[in-house]
Amino acid sequence: MRLFCRTLFLTLFILGYSLTAFAEEKVKPLKVMTYNIWNGFDWGKDTTRHESLIQWLKGQNPDVLALQELCGYTEEKLRQDAAKWGHPYVQILKEKGYPTALTSKEPIELIEKNVDNFWHGLLHVKTFGIDFFVVHLSPSDSDTRLREAQQVKSRIQELQSDSYIILGDFNSESPFDAYWLESKKELKSKMLSSANEKYSNLRLGEFDYAPMAEFLGIPAIDLSLGKANLEESFTFPSPALIGLYDQTPETILQNRVRIDYILASPALAQTCSQVKIFNQGATEKLSDHFPMMAEFQIPIKD
Repeated sequence: MRLFCRTLFLTLFILGYSLTAFAEEKVKPLKVMTYNIWNGFDWGKDTTRHESLIQWLKGQNPDVLALQELCGYTEEKLRQDAAKWGHPYVQILKEKGYPTALTSKEPIELIEKNVDNFWHGLLHVKTFGIDFFVVHLSPSDSDTRLREAQQVKSRIQELQSDSYIILGDFNSESPFDAYWLESKKELKSKMLSSANEKYSNLRLGEFDYAPMAEFLGIPAIDLSLGKANLEESFTFPSPALIGLYDQTPETILQNRVRIDYILASPALAQTCSQVKIFNQGATEKLSDHFPMMAEFQIPIKD
């Protein structure tokens, strides 16, 4: 009997230890960031801002980084920059206009580069076993943004995958922000005055939530929900714009909106542990947009 008890105890101890070790090793953190870097640091002329942003990125240590407005960049230039923040793998959409890109600590599989049916283009790649769609939707027209959102939606639904992330500069308001956004009368007036016969950022004179509704209906989850105060999660504009385009400290405050997002498939969203919007401190001078980062706890496959 005593031998049986000792054997049973030893068996349970080993089993318990094994289960604990398995539980500790079955997930790993994955940090995903998106950042609009504002005209490629003035097409490469603003070397001070360029170096400061690289050093800031290095300190945040993302595993995957989506970038917008890589104006003046070539793939080789991006590769050199990415190496400085610890990413040996890169994919850039194009080398003219306003490119988007994605850099990663792991190899990147290119799925699609589309520059024909989008205002700035669509980059679809795969890394860490996840399909990433890097977007930079039209900054000037609500109808164009809606068509772009519908195209991305159809691609993801055709994938029949439960592991995808859409991230970047959506230039779109979320219906989740309507409760505070609708009070921004000055911003609506500014957008109305900038409209013309061809393009408008409003829909029938009102804030346009349709593009984000398309993404949410994929379905894709806005990762900031429940993890950040949405009204304090503004990503544009930053104080770097003060003195430019008639921007003052007052108008910067009046016009603050959330237009950069990280959206994820429902399955991936369940693994998201936290979301950070870096809209204070050093980033106030690094770009006209603020970056954001989502951290996931990804299951490790045997």
